[in-house]
Amino acid sequence: MQRQVFIYILIITLIVPLFSCRHSRRREPSTTGVEKVETGRKLNSIHKKSIIKMYEKYGVYHIPCKINGTEMEFIFDTGASDITMSLTEALFLYKQGKLKDDDFIGTQQYQIADGSIHEGAIVRLQTVQIGNRTLYNIQASIVDNLAAPLLLGQSALSEFGKVSVDYNRNEITFE
Repeated sequence: MQRQVFIYILIITLIVPLFSCRHSRRREPSTTGVEKVETGRKLNSIHKKSIIKMYEKYGVYHIPCKINGTEMEFIFDTGASDITMSLTEALFLYKQGKLKDDDFIGTQQYQIADGSIHEGAIVRLQTVQIGNRTLYNIQASIVDNLAAPLLLGQSALSEFGKVSVDYNRNEITFE
């Protein structure tokens, strides 16, 4: 327990100084078949349907994703406002060079499912890949819990346009 507290304090002292600037939102015009939307996000393969297999574990559905090129499994969570990860995953990505100092863009207050308010770090993920679709510059939050689950929330899902779920076949379709 003392070791966990020490590691947590160490993590906070390393990450907190990285929160220096706010990310401005803008809309850029579409060019050469690649859609650019708010915050410079781009979605490639926009006209191709992508069907992703999901699996159920403990009553929730998980789907494979790549975050900045690193394979991860996320909970498909339409109720989450952002992609959410724990300090553990954020530190792993940071140590691998997949999250850089300038990807940390601030902090924000979040209300979690039990109604409590927590502060989380806001980061910009360079790429979020699901199937044949890739999103660029997507906002995510890092929660102050080492064991928090990976949640695929609205900051990514809303960028895909039409998303449908077939629970009989355990598939998510992005159109």
